[in-house]
Amino acid sequence: MNEDDARFLTLAIEQARIGRSEGGIPIGAVLASEGEALGAGRNRRIQLGSSIRHGETDALEVAGRQPAAVYRKSTMYTTLSPCDMCTGAILLYGIPRVVIGENRTFMGGEDYLRSRGVEVIVADDPECIAMMENFIAEEPELWNEDIGE
Repeated sequence: MNEDDARFLTLAIEQARIGRSEGGIPIGAVLASEGEALGAGRNRRIQLGSSIRHGETDALEVAGRQPAAVYRKSTMYTTLSPCDMCTGAILLYGIPRVVIGENRTFMGGEDYLRSRGVEVIVADDPECIAMMENFIAEEPELWNEDIGE
């Protein structure tokens, strides 16, 4: 990870904290390109009554429409390994790089991303791990709902 990676992962962690303080699931994400955050988001399924507003999809929504060339130079930062839906969004928009806070509590589509040429970096961040472990222990029903179980 480089300096920008650390900065944008910190911003994703802040989004996760905000989401949890709102009664939601503590997963945050940031879409960044060329040193600039295009959109920061958080899992807002609970807050918005949404079926699709995971951290990554929320960050994409906040970033708004972008030219394909922008996505191809972007990195998605996420506090948790991306689920199949978010993996699909990353691939759909041709985002070539993903920085993941942690994958101990949930392993998403990392292998599939790699098989499709996406660079995947796992930070194994202690704060990301602790946030999810605490959330899963406190709200197992919400967690299972979020991952489709």
